[in-house]
Amino acid sequence: MTELSHLSTDLIELILSFLPIPALIRSSTVCKLWHSIISSVSFSKTNNKPWFFLHGIHNISSKNNQSFAFDPTSNCWFLLPTFPTTSTATTTNQPNNSFVGTKGFFFITAPTFCYTRILRPASWHATSPLHFSRINPLLGVFNDDDAALHPNFIVVAGVKFIGNLVDIEDRLDVEIYDPVQGTWELSPPLPADFRSGNSSSSLSSAMFKGRFYVFGIYSCFVASFDLKQRNWSEVMTLRPHPAVVFSFLIPSRNHLVLAGVCNNSVEGGCSFNLWKVDEGTMEVCEMGVMPRELLYDMFEGDEDDKFASLKCVGGDDVVYVFNEDYHRIYPSCVCEIDAHSGRCSWRRLPQLPSPVNKFHKVISFCSTLSLHSILGHHHH
Repeated sequence: MTELSHLSTDLIELILSFLPIPALIRSSTVCKLWHSIISSVSFSKTNNKPWFFLHGIHNISSKNNQSFAFDPTSNCWFLLPTFPTTSTATTTNQPNNSFVGTKGFFFITAPTFCYTRILRPASWHATSPLHFSRINPLLGVFNDDDAALHPNFIVVAGVKFIGNLVDIEDRLDVEIYDPVQGTWELSPPLPADFRSGNSSSSLSSAMFKGRFYVFGIYSCFVASFDLKQRNWSEVMTLRPHPAVVFSFLIPSRNHLVLAGVCNNSVEGGCSFNLWKVDEGTMEVCEMGVMPRELLYDMFEGDEDDKFASLKCVGGDDVVYVFNEDYHRIYPSCVCEIDAHSGRCSWRRLPQLPSPVNKFHKVISFCSTLSLHSILGHHHH
């Protein structure tokens, strides 16, 4: 028998690449060689599916806030460390709808703009002030080039925050944070067609191929912002079926995905559908439908508007759907899309690890995790 220590580094790397992230974090403590393999940037880029993050906000006491993360490879939920309440970022005057999560980061957008990596909640960084302090904006994270150590942030729409006053009418300029200069640059605002719904409660966004797409969850308007040219495309309507009640735009590996609820009274009730979107022509074709029992299993009772509490996030051929309502403890399911055949396979997620507090607001997003960013900084 060959001893494990006699295997080539390439072979060890291949074996380790089959492990889910929690097992890899434990394996990284075995020896220096394993740690250096697992924490390397190249190993980080190997196949790891996006995790699903749920952060619950409690209005009265931040001690009741909780953060959960689901790893689809090990099919497990993890309770994440909660934020220190002493930090400058979590002072009491921060409105709870200024809290956003996306692509590996948590953000607070008002009154001060701060960010932290999701697995390091103690290290908040404040940026220079936004030109428009705002709540409920859309946020995207992108790198100008692959070598960039620090990502750029793009902030779109939202509602102006001045003290505790809110200005609904203002179409706020797009702002892009340059981490090298430490400054915010202004670009043209979201097109006027989106005026009636300009916050993240009625908009969905997707970062895809150098463009930041904004989609009206109810209006079905779609426009994209070119991150290089810094301008908006024309506004189009993306409604794959007249019976679509609401839908979300999701970036996948090779194309955009539209996911939403159809109320097909003719064909017997509601369904949750996925459509593939061609970003060139904006034409759509159906990819799959959530099994009916899975959809109805996420609800109690039979009231008509029950599907309104459904939310959907995703990325890299994984789509998560969950019910924002507390009474079933936020049930969720996942669809994994086969990159080659396009086949959709659905499954219910295990229940959240209890006890789960009751939240006034739930923030959900999907993010791949880089082991390099987890292990590069601490070794426990």
